[in-house]
Amino acid sequence: MTPAAETNAVRRRRTIALAGHTGDPDTARGGLVDPEPAVRGTALGALHRLGGLRVHELQAAFHDESAPVRRRAAEVAANYPALSLLELLDDPDATVVEVAAWSCGEHEQVSDVVLERLIQLATDHSDALVREASVAALGAIGDERGVTAILAGCTDKPAVRRRAVLALAPFDGDAVDAALAAALVDRDWQVRQAAEDLMREVGP
Repeated sequence: MTPAAETNAVRRRRTIALAGHTGDPDTARGGLVDPEPAVRGTALGALHRLGGLRVHELQAAFHDESAPVRRRAAEVAANYPALSLLELLDDPDATVVEVAAWSCGEHEQVSDVVLERLIQLATDHSDALVREASVAALGAIGDERGVTAILAGCTDKPAVRRRAVLALAPFDGDAVDAALAAALVDRDWQVRQAAEDLMREVGP
């Protein structure tokens, strides 16, 4: 991108962002087809702010060629609980999958196929951030079918272990008690702190 083109893109993005704060959905909507990904992502947020983002427009952004736009779409989709994020959970870009998993947790209720995918991601994905977000989502959803994956997260990397401990909050049972007991003596202080905080909230 030439300096002049970059300057024009910045101006267009600023215009779209302003439209989201001044009640101008037509201008904001025009940004959805802008050639610059940053403008398209800003348009999604502006239209959502205005309450004017249509479901089919958000779904179209799931297929955008730009990973940052798909990531922004996944983030906005947290506010649309009836919308399945399954295809974004299969995105080739791990950062998109991470945000999509987080949004599923915000939905709190998901389909069986989405739940199964989150379980797979929590245990099998190569990116620790994806595993962490998926474990957190399973905790927010609170379905018993996700417990095994959350327990597996309790033996993952420190950041995943910390999140997994907190994700155990809706669950009980011997395996959960054992995982919390192990977390209380974890070598990572933040994991220990998470376990202590959870035990304090749950009580004896």
